[in-house]
Amino acid sequence: MTLYRILVLLLLLSSCRNEASKSLEKGAEGIASTLKYAEGFSVAYFKNYKVITVSRPWPDAKKKYQYVILNEGYIAEKLSNESFDAVIESNVNDIVVTSTTHIPHLELLEAEETLVGFPGTDYISSDKTRALISNGQVRELGKNESINTEVLLDINPDVVVGFGVESVNKAFETIKKAGIPVIYNGDWVESSPLAKAEWIKFFGVLFNKEKKADSIFNRIEKNYLEAKDLAKEAKYRPTVLSGAMHKDVWYLPNGASPEAQFIKDANANYLWADTNGNGSLALSFEIVYDKAKTADLWLSPSYYTSLNQLKEASSLYTNFEAYKEQAVFSFSGTIGKTGGVLYYEIGTARPDLVLKDIIKVCHPELLEDYQTSFFKQLK
Repeated sequence: MTLYRILVLLLLLSSCRNEASKSLEKGAEGIASTLKYAEGFSVAYFKNYKVITVSRPWPDAKKKYQYVILNEGYIAEKLSNESFDAVIESNVNDIVVTSTTHIPHLELLEAEETLVGFPGTDYISSDKTRALISNGQVRELGKNESINTEVLLDINPDVVVGFGVESVNKAFETIKKAGIPVIYNGDWVESSPLAKAEWIKFFGVLFNKEKKADSIFNRIEKNYLEAKDLAKEAKYRPTVLSGAMHKDVWYLPNGASPEAQFIKDANANYLWADTNGNGSLALSFEIVYDKAKTADLWLSPSYYTSLNQLKEASSLYTNFEAYKEQAVFSFSGTIGKTGGVLYYEIGTARPDLVLKDIIKVCHPELLEDYQTSFFKQLK
């Protein structure tokens, strides 16, 4: 290796270490892990512990959160820095998660047996985890906005994985004061499907299963990119409308959203692909109708599961060509045994399945024998 290459390598390592060791133990040197798509968290490895930094737990977050996971046998008191938001022992045997998007990651990592509590267990659809709920291994914790802290403190998990839309959550503050670590998961803030899926590595760090998490994500990424390449073979790009009205406002994905990315990667023409920003677009019916009245397809019309429901909600929907041609597709009707929508549970972890669904809808000739996982045609 030439002297020039050695110097470049040393500079790169130094940069990673300096970035990773901010607010860390005095004199420590951390090696940052590599993430391909996710921007909301990072991981740094040290001699006796590792640190997860969550930089975007919710949109416009003003603070970065740092969580320490100790190596086995290392004592927390040895850490000289007091700015960590949580310190977690090496072996996570009991965990509470608060979003259905976390469930598939536990199962993919074969760590579902560690789940001991969840707010709103009826929303969970997975057969594996439902069996744990039925056996009494997973306690009901009420609602995410107002977790039953009495039950949670009785469970006394090793860690609680939460999510939030802002920094104030009284339940989480109560849990932390009781000495139970609370860490934020911000997968929902990511701007691309693969970035959201890469948060399996967040759980891989918690369970000391980094290699397994990497392998699972690499397989999902490979499947996704292969499907994206397949979509390029389509000879026609259908125009796509999305969303529906709530009262007098039509909400639909902005062009920079993961939902719009799915449509783009399926080689279809989302009519609002040129928009951007945070959150959904909020438009009048007139604006939407003027642009999308002749759209070929209508995807994800809110929570409606039939054409009759759409018509009953507003007769205006029947004016769209996609409605007339019954070219309306939704994931809302694909539910688990207790009513949970499968897309909201599995879709984040398996964007490859979502993309294949949308390709099947947009270009059925490319996936003739494929059975969709989430999206169904409204009847």
